[in-house]
Amino acid sequence: MLKKIEAIIREDKVNDVKDALVDIGILGMNMFEVRGHGRQGGIQLVGRAGTYQITVLPKIQINIILSDHNLEAAIEAILKSAYTGEQGDGIIFIYPVEDVIRIRTRERGQGAMMYPGDIDSKRGNPKDNKQ
Repeated sequence: MLKKIEAIIREDKVNDVKDALVDIGILGMNMFEVRGHGRQGGIQLVGRAGTYQITVLPKIQINIILSDHNLEAAIEAILKSAYTGEQGDGIIFIYPVEDVIRIRTRERGQGAMMYPGDIDSKRGNPKDNKQ
């Protein structure tokens, strides 16, 4: 089965997270600039005109589709590389993925998600990735 990781992280941690994912063999991902806030409700800034609240902060959303057996390694890579210990480090959502279809080849399932040099080929189990 396939899973989708949707991680919302600080802008300044994007390269650290991307590098950590590539290091374990996660080669395919999408990134989006998003705005929002979590529990902290934004930040308070002090300027010449006084104090004001910014409630919608810039963040980066990273989307990854991967095999079940690679899920924990990817989560751990994100947790380690996105961590600062401060409020606003981010959040990770996990979703089931029903199917994947590569448009060019019409491959379906995990086989459609494979890349040369990716985490599955590093583990040496390409036959397990065909559906």
